[in-house]
Amino acid sequence: MKISLSNKSAWITGGGEGIGRAIALKFAECGARVALTARDKDELDSVADEIRQAGGEAISVVADVTKHDEVGAAVRQIVDRWGQLDMVVVNAGTNGTWAPIDELGYDEWSQTVAVNLTGAYSTIHHAVPHLKARGGSITIVSSINGTRVFSNTGATAYATTKAAQLAMGQMLALELAPAKIRVNILCPGAFDTHIHEKTERHHLDEIKARVEYPEGEVPLTHGDMGEPVQVANLAAFLASDAAAHITGTPVWIDGGQSLLVG
Repeated sequence: MKISLSNKSAWITGGGEGIGRAIALKFAECGARVALTARDKDELDSVADEIRQAGGEAISVVADVTKHDEVGAAVRQIVDRWGQLDMVVVNAGTNGTWAPIDELGYDEWSQTVAVNLTGAYSTIHHAVPHLKARGGSITIVSSINGTRVFSNTGATAYATTKAAQLAMGQMLALELAPAKIRVNILCPGAFDTHIHEKTERHHLDEIKARVEYPEGEVPLTHGDMGEPVQVANLAAFLASDAAAHITGTPVWIDGGQSLLVG
């Protein structure tokens, strides 16, 4: 089955690297016009250039999802450019700080919530008025953490926001169904991106669960992490008409990892 996103416009937050970049490239490959937002202009421009060099259409808009007004300005710029918005991928996120709860600072907690949860709210809040014009799809990139896996002790802020994203997506699937807007939730496991390198970790050995988990952790690949393009393929399917009757659905894409380490 060939996925087609032709004649549709997509907005992908956190589109400059990792899973967001892979989704942007895949959507463009499937025929979509792609708008990318993130904080790093150089990364955004690089992805947009890659899409254009392959014959696609893309724009990049610098915007920080923790700044509500910036997000609103970004979506207006996208709609002004193409006259429509059909697909939104809520991908911008952070692992934040992983630490014992009594050491996790208020600012560290707040920053993770601001990016992962409030950022998701701002993105959807500003996108929905435009999606209502034609119907469309919203895909929220959550995680196995907080939805199936709770063994990463210390990741309380991260897991809490990811669990909340799942609840948000399922609530909105019902709310937005009359407007023909579908909302689904992707829950990736371990993937080969740079997000792990940016995670602050403090004293996790002190609170590690005293349980020995099976070796490998990812049964399907003998322990190897997945590739971002695998998430992108799934995101393209969920955004396409091939998934026209799917909404409010969490989809775990983890090679069976969460079945072992939940």
